[in-house]
Amino acid sequence: MTHTEHPDDAGTALTATDLQHLERCVRLAEEALEAGDEPFGSLLVSADGEVLAEDRNRVHSLGDTTRHPEIELARWAHAHLTPEERAAATVYTSGEHCPMCAAAHGWLGLGRIVYAHSSRQLGQWLGELGVAPGPVAGLPIQDVVPGLPVRGPALGLAGRMRELHRRFHATRRTGTQAAG
Repeated sequence: MTHTEHPDDAGTALTATDLQHLERCVRLAEEALEAGDEPFGSLLVSADGEVLAEDRNRVHSLGDTTRHPEIELARWAHAHLTPEERAAATVYTSGEHCPMCAAAHGWLGLGRIVYAHSSRQLGQWLGELGVAPGPVAGLPIQDVVPGLPVRGPALGLAGRMRELHRRFHATRRTGTQAAG
């Protein structure tokens, strides 16, 4: 089964808890957009369901292209969790990990990933908006970290994320603050 044929494309394997955490990721993505950053947000959740850490994109506000929330959560997990706790944790994120974030996730031995929209979807949206591709190919997480449990996208949230990305790139073209 290929990435685009995954049964989760219909949202069937996402639980109510998954969707609740993804909703928080979307709110973090909105916060990032309001701060002038690309709309991405992520949570690190323990095996018992406790939200351990959360972050949003800070690439533009800090001028560092590696300040993705997934990288920040990986750094936090390395500093605060045992290898066993990392393996049992789940990273929830508004957008599927880029290859850099997926590699960090894999090297640290973090557990499952659940995302609201896929890299494929994002690439399609950005193409429709006339945004040039970035310097790194958008690969499915499992192409970077084979065998990692991955769930997503969440169709009800993907549409909201598409609108956030549209707003971000509209403001980049006009130089204005993100607006509804």
